[in-house]
Amino acid sequence: MYERATSADDALQRHNDGAYYLGGGTNLVDLMRLGVEEPSRLVDVSRLPHGEIELRPDGSLLIGAAVSNSDLAADRTVRESHPVLAQAVLAGASGQIRNLATVGGNLLQRTRCSYFQDADKPCNKRDPGSGCPAREGEHHNLAILGHSEACVATHPSDMAVALAALDATVHVQGRDGERAIPIADLHRLPGNEPQRDTNLENGDLITAVEVPPLDIPSRYRKVRERASFAFALVSIAVALDVEGGTVRDVRIALGGVAHKPWRARRAEETLRGAPAIAEEFQRAAEAELDLAEPLRDNAYKVPLARNLIVRTLTELGEQS
Repeated sequence: MYERATSADDALQRHNDGAYYLGGGTNLVDLMRLGVEEPSRLVDVSRLPHGEIELRPDGSLLIGAAVSNSDLAADRTVRESHPVLAQAVLAGASGQIRNLATVGGNLLQRTRCSYFQDADKPCNKRDPGSGCPAREGEHHNLAILGHSEACVATHPSDMAVALAALDATVHVQGRDGERAIPIADLHRLPGNEPQRDTNLENGDLITAVEVPPLDIPSRYRKVRERASFAFALVSIAVALDVEGGTVRDVRIALGGVAHKPWRARRAEETLRGAPAIAEEFQRAAEAELDLAEPLRDNAYKVPLARNLIVRTLTELGEQS
C-alpha cells in the first residue's frame, strides 16, 4: 500500500508497525527489490515542507530532511560555510542518485554488507539470532571499531560522517512531540541488537538537521576501491583550528570503519594543545586506532585510517 502524507502529523498517523517512510527511495526500493525489506505500507514524505536550507544569523544551518543531496551539495552557503559537508555529499553517490536521495534518507540508509543484502543468507541484522557469517566469511570492507560478535557491518553514509564531525543535531517528530537528538546519539553500535541501526522510536520522522556554525578549515576525504562512486574503505571528516602552531580545537570523524560514523574523540583529546606537526598527528591517530579490533581480512584498514588521519590533518594544518 502506498500513501502520500500531507504533513508530519499526517505521516505519523499513517505509520504503523509494518510501515516505512519513503523519501527518495534510493536505498529502500533497492532493499525491497532484493526481498530484504517488505513494507506493508509506504508513507511518502518526500513532498512535506522540509525542503529548505536556512542560514541562521549565528552562521548555523537548518537543513530540511527532504532537501535532496544534489541541492545540499550545490548550495552556495553550504559550500562556503561548511565545505566538509558539501565535499562529503559529493563523494557519496552518482549525480543521478543525489538528485533523488534526501538528507533524512541518507542518514537512515542501511549497510551494504553482502550478507545483509542477500535474503537467502543468515544475518543478525536482518534476522536476529541467525548469526553473522561475515565474521568468518567476506569482511574485507567491514568494521574494525566498535563491532560485536553479533555484527561487523559498517554504516555507508558519507554525509553522516561530516555531520558527526560538525556536532550536528537531528530534529525528529514523534508520537510524543518534537525532540532534538545529537548526531552522536542517532546511530548505534551493534552490541546484541544489530537489527537496530538508530535510537529512533517506532514512527519517528526526521524533519531537519541543524548544523552549528563553522569558522575553521575543514575537509572530507574518502578512500575507495575505484575512483567512480563506491562506498568508503575508510573516510574522514576533519575540522582543525590552529593558532600559533598549536592545535586549539579539532574534530575528527571516520567512516567505513564502524556500525556508525566514528567520532575519534581519543585522537581529538590527544591533539588539543599539542603542536600542529606530523609527529603529533601520528601519535593521535595511533591513540585512536589502539581501539581497533580488525578481523582476518580487514587489518589493512588500520594503517589506511592512520595515514588518512595524518595526511588530512597535515594538509589542513598547512592552511592555518
